[in-house]
Amino acid sequence: MTEDLVNQPPHYTKGEIEYIEAMKSMLTAEEFVGFCKGNAVKYIWREGHKNARIQDLEKAVVYLNWAIDDLTKEVLKQKKGA
Repeated sequence: MTEDLVNQPPHYTKGEIEYIEAMKSMLTAEEFVGFCKGNAVKYIWREGHKNARIQDLEKAVVYLNWAIDDLTKEVLKQKKGA
């Protein structure tokens, strides 16, 4: 099995818990979106400074997608409550 260093890097998992899931459970929805945006900027900022330019941009996209998914869930939740 090939490691997926963008979507599920093995060094971000302890036991069966992935780092991103731990962060999501300890932050509010707004904090989690900010966390994701900050990490996306980090990967965009460092692109070109390592030998993994494409991988850095792919990681930025992953974090942006997590932010988008979370915001979408919040919007749908608000519409149901309205």
